[in-house]
Amino acid sequence: MNYKIDTKEKFTVLSLLDSSLSSNLVPELKELIQKLGTNSPKNLVVNLSAVKHWELSIMELFAQHQEVFYDNNTSFVLCCLSDDLQNALDLTDFGEVMNLTPTETEAWDIVQMEEIERELLDSDDMEFSTQE
Repeated sequence: MNYKIDTKEKFTVLSLLDSSLSSNLVPELKELIQKLGTNSPKNLVVNLSAVKHWELSIMELFAQHQEVFYDNNTSFVLCCLSDDLQNALDLTDFGEVMNLTPTETEAWDIVQMEEIERELLDSDDMEFSTQE
C-alpha cells in the first residue's frame, strides 16, 4: 500500500496513493490508522483523491474507525472521494456514519470546528461540576 503522511498542528493527513483499495489491504490499513490515532496529533484526515475503487471491507474499516475516533474525542474525516467511490458508498449504510468532505481544506475545517466544539463542551462540563 502506497501512502503519504503529512502532520499538521491539530491533525494528520493520510493520503492513500493506490488507485484501488481491496480487502487484502485491510490489516495494513487498520494498523496504520490505529498507529496514527494514538500518536499526536490524534485527529486524522484521510485523503482519497488518488483512489478510484474501494471494496466493501475498506468502507467498513473506515466506518469502524470513525466510531473509534469519536469515542476517543478525536476527529476522523474522509475527503476527496471520486464519484465512483461516492457511488459505491451510496450503496451501503456506511456513508451515514462517516464524516465526508469534498476537499481536504473542508476536512481541515471540520477537524478544527470539532476541536473547538470539544473544548467548549469540556469547559461547560467544568462549569457545571464547579456549580454543584
